[in-house]
Amino acid sequence: MTKETEPSKVTEPFEDENETENKEKGTEVTSKAMRPLVVITSSYLLYTVTDGAIRMIILLHAYNNSFTAMQVAVMFTLYELAGVMTNLAAGMIGAKWGLRTTLLFGLTLQLAGIGMLMGWKESWDKTTAIIYVTISQMLTGIAKDLTKLGGKTVTKLVTPEDKEGQLFKIVSFVTGMKNSLKGLGYFLGSVLITIPDHGYYISLATMAFLILLAMPGAVFFLSDDLGRVKKSNLKLTDAFLGYPRNLYILSAARMFLFMSRDMWFEVPLPFYLRSPSCDDVGVDCLVDNSSCVSGTECIAGICENLAEGCGGMGLDRRVVGAILASYIIIYGQIQSWTPQLVTTPINKHTTESPPNKNTAVLWCFVNAFPTAVLFFVLRYSEAYDDSRRAEMIASFLVWFAFVFGVNSSIHSFLVVKYAEGNKAAQSVGFYYMSNAAGRLTGTLVSGALYSFSSDNVSHSISYCMLVGSAMSLIAMCLTLPIKDNAAPVGCGPFVFCSPKETDVEGGDDVKE
Repeated sequence: MTKETEPSKVTEPFEDENETENKEKGTEVTSKAMRPLVVITSSYLLYTVTDGAIRMIILLHAYNNSFTAMQVAVMFTLYELAGVMTNLAAGMIGAKWGLRTTLLFGLTLQLAGIGMLMGWKESWDKTTAIIYVTISQMLTGIAKDLTKLGGKTVTKLVTPEDKEGQLFKIVSFVTGMKNSLKGLGYFLGSVLITIPDHGYYISLATMAFLILLAMPGAVFFLSDDLGRVKKSNLKLTDAFLGYPRNLYILSAARMFLFMSRDMWFEVPLPFYLRSPSCDDVGVDCLVDNSSCVSGTECIAGICENLAEGCGGMGLDRRVVGAILASYIIIYGQIQSWTPQLVTTPINKHTTESPPNKNTAVLWCFVNAFPTAVLFFVLRYSEAYDDSRRAEMIASFLVWFAFVFGVNSSIHSFLVVKYAEGNKAAQSVGFYYMSNAAGRLTGTLVSGALYSFSSDNVSHSISYCMLVGSAMSLIAMCLTLPIKDNAAPVGCGPFVFCSPKETDVEGGDDVKE
């Protein structure tokens, strides 16, 4: 039996040429679509290095000049408050004038903020220094959220609507890289500032150079129309109204989620790590400080604390920077790997299995545990010697970095998922307004709690940890009303939060 041969498909030469031409056009379109992602992400990541470094430079410089945790928290007040207002305005600016304008404006303001910090004189009284640094931080706070708007929004603009799994991976990668490079910035800032004689100015000049490197791509390779909304009569109310219902709820949860971290991380933790043990304060010393431990200074023959209280770890500035940098880098890498960590074992019950409301609720709940345990470790730290206490703190910081990294990546994806395509920039701006509000509240409350709750800084930071756990649980409760329950959450053979037939409404379809 002879096998019948299928007729060969004869293709005319012009059809081959058309097919080749279509492929070339497709490649060209893809290249043009990805160019904004590459340019904006590169600029955003370079900026992020400077953001982390400047935070560390100010913290360590202020500590060495005897500023308290509350005073340093006040220095960052306008940085965070500017973030609240800028995220609203940035969304409208991005929608009206495009992401190119917001990115360049943000980078320019960052240069201005760095320039102001170079003018900070150690001879100034504390009130003058606080006001001056606070104003400089207002500029860098505005810069942060203008540049972040482009980095978060462009992922939505270059990803097809039906590719949520791909969008989750892109958002997770960008968010993870951003935080890893911010960690690098923390380390660079803490190392550069220790350069003898002019370390403070050298570190700031290095950050200014990195900002200059980030600017040409935005100037020459971005379109003015990128991110614009085809509507000329944008009003102030548009910054608050007309978003999907899910976005409002997620924004409130985001505020408390970031309070759970900034209640102890931004100011109390570096002060605690730098603060000396109580046994090392008040001992006799030599004038050249050689007999005083790190975090203290020889004053009139006595080792005195550079800042406030005692009972901390007494670590060198570079070590403090390395610890904070390691935390942020781990946190960033966890964000990059969240699609594999979350979608594969947890949400494996759908095809692409991007996270939903149930995933966010689960991880917000888990987020409360590391800080709750750290509360007991730090509150009763007298039971441990310094090496044992350091090991336990490091272990739980890694644990929190893992859990918070997953949480942050899930939230970063959900906001882009719930944002409407034609209002993506405004939606992201509104959402990150609540992010900045959480950071602002956490920074101020933690500064006051750390400075005034106890003379023993181990007790002070433990109270900050306890409040942080409470914030995680509030974030979990706020996430529950979100209507995005279309997929279950499970782990291996166990399935939790199975969806109800009547509660599978998508985020984009539900509005106030």
